[in-house]
Amino acid sequence: MVLEVALIDVTPGHEDEFAAAYAQAHAIITAAEGCRSVRMTRGIESPSRFVLLVEWDSVEAHEENFRATELFGRWRALIGPHFAGPPRVEHFVDVPA
Repeated sequence: MVLEVALIDVTPGHEDEFAAAYAQAHAIITAAEGCRSVRMTRGIESPSRFVLLVEWDSVEAHEENFRATELFGRWRALIGPHFAGPPRVEHFVDVPA
């Protein structure tokens, strides 16, 4: 399992519109093969900052089954207009205890 973490800064004043767009876009990303779960969080100290957490089967599942498909275009068309700048996206794996 791979965790995608995307830091998303939203244009100030667009926070509610972004959240509404995400509510619509959620079903799009969860339809991608290899997507296990999706969660969006919002900053308390920085209310225009959101963090997207997506569990994927692999980095390839994210990049090939979502980013390289029309699903990503539909996803981005909904939420992208509210971005203050490009999101910062990285992938992580669990560290064994």
